[in-house]
Amino acid sequence: MNLRYLPTYLNDHLAAATAVTNLSARAASSNKDSEYGEVLAELHREIAEDKATLEDIMDRLEIRKDHLKTTAAQVAELAGRLKPNAHLLSYSPLSRVVELETMALGVSGKLGLWRVLHSLASTEDRLNPAEFDVLIERAERQQETLETHRMRAARETFA
Repeated sequence: MNLRYLPTYLNDHLAAATAVTNLSARAASSNKDSEYGEVLAELHREIAEDKATLEDIMDRLEIRKDHLKTTAAQVAELAGRLKPNAHLLSYSPLSRVVELETMALGVSGKLGLWRVLHSLASTEDRLNPAEFDVLIERAERQQETLETHRMRAARETFA
């Protein structure tokens, strides 16, 4: 198996996972007193676990983490907070919609990652296909949850 490009691929996903983990923490915190609070807190917990799983996989494969990429992702996520949201100093319902959409994009990318790693597991003994079966199932469930709540938030915002 040619693993030449795998370090770049996994580090790109780690950077994205870093940004989405930070975003999910902020979304959970901003919504803790709303009807979205519990589901966003659970999604954040799972997203953070998935990031840790990716880091573990990189360790198993002896792939060094690119801290420049993860730092850039953190800065990009912070910069994303500065966008106009129709509320100058407070949380906007539009912020919730955009956060849910961005988290959904992150989960979609993560699902693609797990599927690629699942396919590589048949020829790489440091990867366990059963592990990816569980991760794929969880990402698919996360997608469904995010889509349900994203559409609800959009209806509430634009009604």
